[in-house]
Amino acid sequence: MRYAGLNPNDMSAAPGVSVSFFTQGCSHHCKGCHNPETWDFDGGKEFTWDTMNEILDSITTNGITRSLAIMGGEPLCEHNAFLTLLICKTVKEKIPKAPIYIWSGYTYEHLKHTGDPHVRGVLEIADYLIDGPYIQELRDITLPMRGSSNQNIIDLKQKL
Repeated sequence: MRYAGLNPNDMSAAPGVSVSFFTQGCSHHCKGCHNPETWDFDGGKEFTWDTMNEILDSITTNGITRSLAIMGGEPLCEHNAFLTLLICKTVKEKIPKAPIYIWSGYTYEHLKHTGDPHVRGVLEIADYLIDGPYIQELRDITLPMRGSSNQNIIDLKQKL
């Protein structure tokens, strides 16, 4: 399992300060993508339990619970869904109050009908999904947590 990077002090992904985890590998290849270096499934670094511990430690730095933002690459593609679920489960078990945000180029409608149990598990555990591919022609920098106006912020707890 591979990942592209980890930002323990992200002020731009989600409300407040979040820990942003970037999965490695994406087949969407959106025109104007902010992270094209994450497209290669063989790139990035090897995910280890040290990485998981770094995520957990970063979420609770200085006694303040931060949110976890999982983005990509594509966190919910077949290649990355198991790792994304593993991270979500571990964070919710150890730090239940930490909100989890997932960014995906897939739409919620597509994801809720997938047969992949890992994707379904992520949708049950995570708090928010920012869905839809980035469309450069619909770029809107005034939108919170999104790059283009076709993308949605979905409160997964309300959907269930």
